[in-house]
Amino acid sequence: MRSVLWVALTTSQLLVSQSVLDRAYAALREKRYDQAIALFREGLQAEPGRIGPRKDLAYALLKTGDTEEARDQFAIVLRADPADTHVAMEFAFLAYETKQPLEARRVFDRLRRAGNATAEQAFQNIDKPLAEGIARWQAALRELPDNFSGHEELAKLAALRDDPALAAQHFLKAWILKPAYRNLLVDLALAYRAMGKEEDALAALLAASRGAEPRTAEQAKELLPSRYPYVYEFQRALALDPANVELRRELAYLHLQMDAKADAETQFAEIARTNPEDLLSTAQLGFLKLARKDMAGAMPHLTRVLEGSDEALANRVRAALKLPPALRKRPDAQPAASPVEAKAFALKSYEKGYMKDALKYLAIAHESDPLDFEVMLKLGWANNMLKQDDDAVRWFDLARRAPDDAIAAEAHKAYKNLAQARENVATTFWIFPMFSSRWRDAFTYSQLKSEIKFARLPRFRPYFSARLLADARGIERSSVTNGAPQYLSESAGIFGVGFSTVPVHGVSVWAEGGTSLSYRARPGVPRAAPDYRGGIVVAKFFGTALGAERPGWFTESMNDGVFVSRFDNDFLIVSQNKFGKTVHPNVQLFAAANVTTDTKRQYWANFVEGGGGVRTRWPGLPPNVHFTLQVLRGAHTLNRFNPRRPNFFDVRAGFWYAITR
Repeated sequence: MRSVLWVALTTSQLLVSQSVLDRAYAALREKRYDQAIALFREGLQAEPGRIGPRKDLAYALLKTGDTEEARDQFAIVLRADPADTHVAMEFAFLAYETKQPLEARRVFDRLRRAGNATAEQAFQNIDKPLAEGIARWQAALRELPDNFSGHEELAKLAALRDDPALAAQHFLKAWILKPAYRNLLVDLALAYRAMGKEEDALAALLAASRGAEPRTAEQAKELLPSRYPYVYEFQRALALDPANVELRRELAYLHLQMDAKADAETQFAEIARTNPEDLLSTAQLGFLKLARKDMAGAMPHLTRVLEGSDEALANRVRAALKLPPALRKRPDAQPAASPVEAKAFALKSYEKGYMKDALKYLAIAHESDPLDFEVMLKLGWANNMLKQDDDAVRWFDLARRAPDDAIAAEAHKAYKNLAQARENVATTFWIFPMFSSRWRDAFTYSQLKSEIKFARLPRFRPYFSARLLADARGIERSSVTNGAPQYLSESAGIFGVGFSTVPVHGVSVWAEGGTSLSYRARPGVPRAAPDYRGGIVVAKFFGTALGAERPGWFTESMNDGVFVSRFDNDFLIVSQNKFGKTVHPNVQLFAAANVTTDTKRQYWANFVEGGGGVRTRWPGLPPNVHFTLQVLRGAHTLNRFNPRRPNFFDVRAGFWYAITR
């Protein structure tokens, strides 16, 4: 019976995360979409590779009107399964609706080439206006070649039509005509990157990241590599943007750090020539000349700094020239930005997606008006989008006390979802009672497990565990292996501590040690015994899960390699595979193929099974319960010490229940 035991235990361990998704589908059937969305996200966090639940999450998001998030979820599904035409169409229409016409056009183009008539019409609806607009602007530019708006509009249309070469040509011309429009450098870089011209793209981004308005600079920095730029990359950027003082000054300081003082002096001299009001660069130029004993060359620059408005910099010059420092002047007070202005800037940055700018302005707005609950709510969302969830939880907690019901409800929902995901202890309980016709016995397997989450070890989860492994009859089989009697179950509670890892692409490992306490007295079996076990789990699911709103095929593979000290230090490998169809939100029909083997080569752990079954639930059951019935034909692959026939039939029926708190 140990074979049945380990099949059941393997199923139980691998279906714990499925219980969260079962609750999600139950909420979906009852049209509690917000709860379903939160549960789908929780389940997918543990198993991000499951496509069926992610697809259903996307449809649930559509029902709540969250088209952008639905689009992003469909995009993940499409990357995993590019051949899913239905998902591709959903994504493309949503991309077009949410202002991503380039992505929509690409997907429609791919689908129409495969003969999809709807995609052909949608593609033409996007492409035709773009082509006509490009033709109009090209004609206008032939008449007025220095028309800035013409070059900018033509470049944008070309980028949307997936013609990066034409887009780069006209973004560059527009930039040359109006170099104050530094956001054009980011557009130019994206066009270069689409052409595969990475060095040109890097030069444009580097130029845009220095000296531009904060939003443009932040956008450019996010597209740059994480490493610091090289000297030649600064030089390429300056060739594109020679008037960029901040870029040139940074290159000069880089030369200083590399002890290339002559090159640094050249850059500072160019800044002092073109921007005499830049007193910092002027002072550095004077210091470099002074260091090489060029007093005559240094003094005009140092004198300009001494006569300037930067008192601290002037005192540095006085110290270098061995002059007494000037008396300090009281700085004039700077006018503070009004709360209305700060909030307006914050909301504008938030709507445009510039979260770092939004966070700065929101902080100013909150300091000016600490009781503005809308600002608190936006601070929560901005921190959440920047993955600063500790701060986000705090702001959502404050915002849910708002007198405005809409703000309070949104903040409460966000707080609850985020706080639950960040709880340090998560407790899971599952139970799997089942009946086996082969053994004419009922069995119960269950576990109560409390996991501890560490922020510094996000994928490592220590836990405390209590298991129950029992059968109704508690009889001994007429078999002895290695001198030990064989029972249908361990009839024991097992208490232990261990660790597990968060599944990555459906793979996790676990190990635990503890004590087994038997509740039955048996000859040759001690009541208490040490128990050590652990292994690796590989679980994959593709297709339409139980609870989905529409029918579809699915395949499921659950594989477990387990070491158990109480089975004579045996290592078992169990593979359970199902292929079938979800014919109704509450009914799955499937074919099953199972393989079990072990390293000790014991007969009870070496067999194959095949058959079919049904997995279902009905309205009277709690939302996280389902019933499985299987009819299996099996054969032992090893028969030494086997007291029965090598082949067997087994009808297995059982309920699965799990809950996480």
